[in-house]
Amino acid sequence: MIKKKAVLAYQLPLESRLSIETALTGQFDLTFQHDPALFQAEVSKRFYDIIFINYKPNNGKIFSLLEKVRKQTPGTPVIVTCAVNDSVQIDKQLEPMIYDILRLPLTLEQVRRAVRLALYKRQQDNELAYLRRTQNIVYSFERIIAESDSFKAVINSLKKFATSDATLLITGNTGTGKSFLSGTVHYNSPRRDHPFIKINCANIPETLLESELFGHEKGAFTGADKQRIGRFEQADGGTIFLDEIGEIPLEIQSKLLRVLEDKSFERVGGNKTIKVDVRLITATNKDLPTLIAAGRFREDLYYRISVLPVHLPPLKERPRCLIPLARKLLEKLTTSLKKSTITDFSPEVLALLQGYDWPGNIRQLANTIERAVILEEGSLIGLSSLHIPELSRTMAPLTQVSEPLEAHERELILKALADNFWVQKDAARCLGISPRALNYKIKKFGITHQNWRKHKKK
Repeated sequence: MIKKKAVLAYQLPLESRLSIETALTGQFDLTFQHDPALFQAEVSKRFYDIIFINYKPNNGKIFSLLEKVRKQTPGTPVIVTCAVNDSVQIDKQLEPMIYDILRLPLTLEQVRRAVRLALYKRQQDNELAYLRRTQNIVYSFERIIAESDSFKAVINSLKKFATSDATLLITGNTGTGKSFLSGTVHYNSPRRDHPFIKINCANIPETLLESELFGHEKGAFTGADKQRIGRFEQADGGTIFLDEIGEIPLEIQSKLLRVLEDKSFERVGGNKTIKVDVRLITATNKDLPTLIAAGRFREDLYYRISVLPVHLPPLKERPRCLIPLARKLLEKLTTSLKKSTITDFSPEVLALLQGYDWPGNIRQLANTIERAVILEEGSLIGLSSLHIPELSRTMAPLTQVSEPLEAHERELILKALADNFWVQKDAARCLGISPRALNYKIKKFGITHQNWRKHKKK
């Protein structure tokens, strides 16, 4: 049986109490108190998900009462009810201590909506607190696989850059880990307890990007029916990460340059200057100097964002990282997919992983391993569960593996062919390779079958 959430209400008028009972009875465990001592005793002895407190003018005790509630149960949303004329009199000292103000008389929908939103906000706050407690583990530099010298140098630089507030430009091919490393820099910086906002500039239409970044005022354009707070305001005090910065239009580049230089901007359709304290990290897989020469990227902005430049080498240039990284991904994926019986890769698969050049880098490696984990039924990831495009063209191990490995590979191919009635395209699908790659291996191992037309006697 699911435990009901608990609601405590203090000094509510009879009409308001009846509204809350009608709106919430059956879904919540309701407690009503009128005496201040008994109310404080309830808060001390039991956890409540939401607390209602009725506000009365000239009641000097409400401030001390709210202070005690906040100390005893700091995460519980407090909703204050009051008469319409009293809502403007609520002292500013009270505002930081309460979640919402409901004006009397209460309607059923008003109560339900306030409770629903308060519980949702509490859940978000709890999730955010958990993430902040675990960020030093998730985004630890010490957990990053850096066995190759080139990548060790990158990580050492990022460790130093994390302590700085200067703008950081991360370049590298798609899938090399630019987004993850930007988060690692933030959560190991003095701004770690403040927001980390990520925006992929390539995924947002040009017409909406300015509003996304800087916000807009009500009526700024068709459809702007209310004010919107932009990402830079949301990131105040923290870090904003602009991925694919080479996709930003020139008009917005000038506004971004001003934010970097003056720490200020205006919302779209507004004239109020807004000040923000934000560190900027950017990333791109494009050659920005080439875009500058083509007139598609501002040179002054380029110099402003590349105070601390870092280039991530592709996975093929980090050969010593590949197998440890693959095993790290395997451990993570077997846990998330609940397939703990899989413990490692077979020797044949390790050879193939090491020999492939991984044009999609870490992202492709992770996707390949995830698919293999889903398909594999044994304790080791085998060749039949692995799918790598153009296997025959790109795999160096095909000519380098030892004879025992080749013999095992031949047996796997023969089994797949037999299981699929010697239909090559079906066997290729079963093995997770292309028909072209399978045809190459059939010729390489001298495999024939009487049903294949080209082997029949004329």
